[in-house]
Amino acid sequence: MSRFLFVLGSSRQDGNTEQLARHAARQLPADTEQRWLWLGDVPLPTFADTRHDDPLPPPSGNERLLLDATLEATDIVIASPVYWYSVSSSTKTYLDYWSAWLRVPEVDFKARMAAKTLWGISVLAEENAAQADPLAGMLRLSAGYLHMRWGGLLLGNGSRPGDVQNDAGALARAGDFFAPVRV
Repeated sequence: MSRFLFVLGSSRQDGNTEQLARHAARQLPADTEQRWLWLGDVPLPTFADTRHDDPLPPPSGNERLLLDATLEATDIVIASPVYWYSVSSSTKTYLDYWSAWLRVPEVDFKARMAAKTLWGISVLAEENAAQADPLAGMLRLSAGYLHMRWGGLLLGNGSRPGDVQNDAGALARAGDFFAPVRV
């Protein structure tokens, strides 16, 4: 059974990116488990690179919650608006913690991530979709580094709350975005 983790990185709940992600998720098979985590509810402290410290402190609190949710998922969907050509700061912090989790021996993070698929969903305010290329590249390269499958990026357009509902092309693409899961 597929277990999807939707990591919501917008600074506001029910924003355009979340709306697009929920639209796409409605097309998943009924037996697909979905877990939605808004990073605003589970904030992480600024990432500190402690890989050269000995020993590495075990994850706790929100970090442990996010690590466990990440490891339990078969599919991880990063749903972040395009902020300055990349993901939001809360999303980037979550991804930074992956660096620490690679170094927790009992977690075996890299090997466990290799069995998963990473997806991206984003909305940008610009008409030029190429403005999201850095975001897409970061996610795709992260998937590649961990030997994950790259599911792709679903990209919509909108600035004001609810604008993505006017992006007929994005809504149509959302209907087929998770199609490989349904096969």
